Amino acid sequence: MLIRPKAGILDPQGVAVERALPALGFSGVANVHVGRMVELDLEDPQQLRAMCEKLLANPLVEDYEVELLEGDGHAGGNGLGG
Repeated sequence: MLIRPKAGILDPQGVAVERALPALGFSGVANVHVGRMVELDLEDPQQLRAMCEKLLANPLVEDYEVELLEGDGHAGGNGLGG
């Protein structure tokens, strides 16, 4: 699950990252949002929405996306699209 602040909700971590990147020499960065990812193995994927609504995300201020992975449950790679 990918969990991030809803549009229009203050994202202080995103603001801090957006301000820090130019100071480190990176240009052309805007609209930075910082979220979190939750990975888990479970027997019944039908439970995911309820898990997000009740515990993993705060539906008042956060949006979430669920991705089901086949096989061993790991996407592999290095998090850089590889």
